[in-house]
Parts: sequence; structure tokens; C-alpha cells
Amino acid sequence: MIQIKLWQGRFSKDTARIFDEFNASIMVDINLFEYDVMGSVAHVKMLSKCDIIPEDEGKLIVNTLYEILNDFKEGKIEFDMSDEDVHMLIEKELIKRIGQVGKKVHTARSRNDQVVLDERLFCREKNLYLQELIKNLIDTIIKLAEENIDTIMPGFTHLQKAQPVLFSHYILAYAQMLKRDLLRFRQNFISINLNPLGSAALAGTTFDIDRFFVADQLEFDGVTENSIDTVSDRDFILEMLFNIAMLQMHLSRLAEDFIIFNTDEFRFIELDDAFCSGSSIMPQKKNPDALELIRGKTGRTFGNLIGLLTVLKALPLSYNKDMQEDKEFLFDSIDTAEKSLIIVNEILKTLKVNKENMLLACKSGFINATDLADYLVTKGVAFRDAHFVVGNIVKYCIENNKSLEELSTEEFKRFCDKIEEDVFKFISLENCIKRRKSYGATSPELVKKQIENLKEFLRAYE
Repeated sequence: MIQIKLWQGRFSKDTARIFDEFNASIMVDINLFEYDVMGSVAHVKMLSKCDIIPEDEGKLIVNTLYEILNDFKEGKIEFDMSDEDVHMLIEKELIKRIGQVGKKVHTARSRNDQVVLDERLFCREKNLYLQELIKNLIDTIIKLAEENIDTIMPGFTHLQKAQPVLFSHYILAYAQMLKRDLLRFRQNFISINLNPLGSAALAGTTFDIDRFFVADQLEFDGVTENSIDTVSDRDFILEMLFNIAMLQMHLSRLAEDFIIFNTDEFRFIELDDAFCSGSSIMPQKKNPDALELIRGKTGRTFGNLIGLLTVLKALPLSYNKDMQEDKEFLFDSIDTAEKSLIIVNEILKTLKVNKENMLLACKSGFINATDLADYLVTKGVAFRDAHFVVGNIVKYCIENNKSLEELSTEEFKRFCDKIEEDVFKFISLENCIKRRKSYGATSPELVKKQIENLKEFLRAYE
């Protein structure tokens, strides 16, 4: 007869129902079902290899575990709060099907190292998927930049027009952020991809097991080194949560830019209808809800990171039940990141860039004022003096409702007699862009170089 709780032998009375409900994690960690089965299969194969259980019993357990997994995928496995967690659910189902032999599955293992194994397998798969999604988004940004290689727009500081830049250069800034995100996830993969199984509760096991065999079966790069650290380690999850929070912060900044650029006040871009919604009362509205949700959900990923950090703060070694709380943070952040990356990718693919409006916006705001100061420097004026002179010229333009291009040479000379007719060519938007040739700058040739470097990075990335 199967006990209600597989660990209840030491207890003389049932646990309180309210505690059972409080203690149960099955409704959350059911997401680890497949990974738990994978881990158990590798563990049982190792037990057979090491002659800890007979080979025929090992095969029976493995085959039954696969049957249970198939039934789970088909929705045939029922579970509720009384099952406590995914590990107990699977073990009880195994015992129900093959009796005493099923009770051997947990030999030389604890739920402490079992759950870390499940989480590492889960994080590994999700890490690789997120890397693919990030690479796809970088590729989409590259294509958008190539389509707009010569599109001029205002660059902003303090959300005020600052200097002219290429839209391609602007959007590639996000590709560079995503490149850093990608490298962080790759580093995180190294932390994830180690086998924790065999650490047992905290001190290891008295059985002569082969942890490296399990690592090979599950395609880990190696094994963890300290059993106490292993069962209490959630650093790899924290790293993943941080990486996701950083990624979402980048996506949130892009979302904010596009929300602003999509307004009637800017009209730099137009979002596709597929990623907007309307108003229940205002029939004219086309709201950028997808971008607003990405911006809003970013806060959740920050909260998940802080939440787990707070759970782990000051926990004594080794395992504590507090760690059960890690999964909701992890699952929610990963789900948010996956959907955000897919949605942003589709938004960029369907984006309409209003080149004329971007160029028109460059005609006001004195965004070539720095170039005028640079012009004076080429005429022998010290930059700080040139800065002061141009500041006075801008003030004059504002008072007289003129742009720099609308001033006459004579008006320029009132402020500095070194200004000649060639100033107009020097401060034209096209030349402002072309002359910015410091590495990483916004000139077309350097933007093309940046694109080629990103393409090479993606080709070489493993």
C-alpha cells in the first residue's frame, strides 16, 4: 500500500491540512515534470551500472518512467495538493505501477539534489532558447538598419534634440545592448551546465555512485565540486534572473522610445495594427499596448530578481525550504522574456519608418550647433570660446525665429569674423553626419562597418 506521504515514517500524526496547502508546490513545479523524469532515468541507469540495483529492475523503472512521461504529455496524470511536489507525484505514480521496484528509484538521492538537477536542466534549455531569440532579434535589427542606412533623424539627450544621427545608427545601439545580453547568457550557461546529482541531502551518499556517468547521460560539462554548496546553490538562477532583468530593461528602453516616436507629436514611426489596441470609449485611438506591456512587465522581472535575492539573503547552509520559492520567480521571468523578445522582433519586422518626418524634425532645434562650434575650431578658435560664441548665435536665432541655416554670412560675422561662406556647407545635415568618423560614430561608412561586425559576430557565435 502506498503511503500518503513517502517521508511520513518518523511522524506519529498527520500534518495539518492548512500546512499541507501551504507546503505544497505541485501547482508550480509541475513545470519541471519532464526534467524530473529525465533526471530519474539517468540516475536509475547509473544505479544499474554501479550494481546498486539489478539491471532488470533498472530497465523496468526506466521504461515505466517513460510511460509516465508520455501519459503526462497526454494529460492522463492527475494531481492535486496532496501530491506535495512533482518529485513525490512521479515517485508515487511509479510505485503505483510497479510496486516495490519503484521504491528503489530514490536510492542514493535526496530531493535536495534532485530539485537542483531539475532546475539546471530547465534553465539550460530555456537559456539556449533565449539565446536563439536574442540572436533573431539582433538579425532583425541589422536588416532594419540596412533598410534605413541613410535615414537621418535627431539624436536625443535629456529627450531634447541634440545632434543629427542616422536611424540605422540609433537602432543598432539596441543591437549592441542585445549582444551584451547574449554574452551574459552564454556565461550563465557555463554556471548552469554542471551535474548536481549525487550530492544527496548535503553530505553526499555512502553508495559508490558515478556522478560523471550521470553528467555524461544528461550532457553536462562536468559535476559540482562541493555537496553542501550544491544543494544550497541558486546562483545560476539568480544569474539568469539578472540577465533577464537586464534584457528586459533594454527592451523597455526601446519600447519607451517607440512609444514616444509613434505619437502624433513625433510621427517618426508607425506601429502595425497587429500590436496595438483601441479604446473602449475613444474610437480614434490606436494605443501601443504591446510596447507598454513590455515596459510594464519589465518591473516584474526586476521584482523577481529582488524576490529571490531576498529569499536567499542570510540563509544558513545548506538546504532550507525557503528555496522552494525560487520557481515562481524563475518561471515568470522566463515566460516574460520569451514573449517580449518574440513580440519586439515582430514589431520591428512590421515597423513603418517615416523618413520624411525624421528629416523634418532635424530642421529645428539647432541640432547642428555643435558642428558650428567645430567649424570655428577649424578656423583657429579655441573650443570653449567657440562654444560660447555659438551659444550666443543660438540665442539670437531663438529671439529672431530663425534657424542657423537661415542666417546670412553677415549675421554670422556679428558674432565671429572668422565665419565665411563655407559655413553653410559645413553645418548641412548630410555633412554633419558624414564627418563623424571616429570609430563607432554615425557616419554611413562606420554604420556599415558596425553592421558587418555584428553579422560576423552572429556567424561566429556558438
